[in-house]
Amino acid sequence: MGPQVVPVSSDIALPEAADVVIVGAGIIGTTAALYLSERGLKVVLCEKGHVGGEQSSRNWGWCRKAKRDPREFELIREALRLWEGMDARIGGDTGFATTGIVFSAKDDGVVEDYRRWIADAAQAGIAAELISGADLARLMPGDARPAPAALHCASDGRAEPQKAASAIAEAARRNGATMLTDCAVRGVETAGGRIVAAVTERGTIRTTQVVVAGGAWSRRFLKDLGVDLPQLKVRASVFRTAPLAGAPEAALWDTEFAFRKRADGGYTIANGHVNVVPIVPDSFRFFLDFLPALQMEAKSLKLRLNERFLAEWLEGGKVPLDRISPYEKCRVLDPAPDQRYLDQAFERLKRRFAAFGAAQPVQSWAGFIDATPDAVPVISPVDGIGGLIVATGFSGHGFGIGPGAGHLVADMITGAKPIVDPRDFRIGRFFDGSRPRPMAGL
Repeated sequence: MGPQVVPVSSDIALPEAADVVIVGAGIIGTTAALYLSERGLKVVLCEKGHVGGEQSSRNWGWCRKAKRDPREFELIREALRLWEGMDARIGGDTGFATTGIVFSAKDDGVVEDYRRWIADAAQAGIAAELISGADLARLMPGDARPAPAALHCASDGRAEPQKAASAIAEAARRNGATMLTDCAVRGVETAGGRIVAAVTERGTIRTTQVVVAGGAWSRRFLKDLGVDLPQLKVRASVFRTAPLAGAPEAALWDTEFAFRKRADGGYTIANGHVNVVPIVPDSFRFFLDFLPALQMEAKSLKLRLNERFLAEWLEGGKVPLDRISPYEKCRVLDPAPDQRYLDQAFERLKRRFAAFGAAQPVQSWAGFIDATPDAVPVISPVDGIGGLIVATGFSGHGFGIGPGAGHLVADMITGAKPIVDPRDFRIGRFFDGSRPRPMAGL
């Protein structure tokens, strides 16, 4: 079972029409609904399961600028600004706090990489520093084997994945948005190359704008529209502890583990260097697209052939809109965690920090990251399908960058000046021969 998310009740009536229908109520879909509803648009947010049910509630909760891909610099800078004012904006509790995040540097090559990153980030208005010795010990007290140096971004923070999307969704509802949970969008209807309706399992909603923010499901949804988006799933595992005293306040990424303090006083802990990539039919289709990413992260990405291959093979065909869709057959992707990797990380963490010796694990879970070949999201209209906006492929960065991405979606739909230049997020980069490569990874 995944983590328990603050529940958001569904509205009962299916609207006959809306200005915008959003597919997926994760952090991207809910923030887009918030900003669109603030601008007076009639928004319907459709979720096949429950709000924040997949990766938006299963991630680490980091809201970070540190180690971001330079193509994301402007968007994450704006996203952190939005996070800082989010609770006041929505009149709710996302759990956001500025805590700082530390990335260990254990060899000279990593130190030099961080120096270059700090210089590049500074040009985008992002402040970070390379620390060591007493400065590092102050942030990571009790570390028995501290790294020689570390990258520190003091303005980074965290929010609570099990409550943030829900709080934002409720604010959008108060602004007039309609929330439909357990209501899958099966597909869209078009006329003259433009969207004219979204077809849900409860009925049809007339609309001229649809946002696909379906996370790991987005590729499947877009394929039915003839959009061959290169996207694969990466399984990431996490566990949380009961409240714990004496451990660091700042978050840490290390090659052996990663952790951050939760608002409830416990810690979210993961293996900082291992994620699992299920081998599925699309793995072969997109092998060359993802090869640079696999080469760059060969030590941390573990390829596995498991039940996902058959599942995606069986659900891959196009289903008529009057039939039960794959989204209704699987309301929530809830993969089993890779417990061996979590146990390994926990043992190493306890050897490094004595305070974690008293930590009591409470729950572990896993989720599927929606990855693109360059590990940069798609936030973009689609040529040939007027009114379709895609917001997906956040490659493990979506929670922190969510408010900025949702704002950019709202800008695109309303024709407002975009919060950042969207060029690097265009979907066409995968089809125009650009073959973009990853710079920072997952």
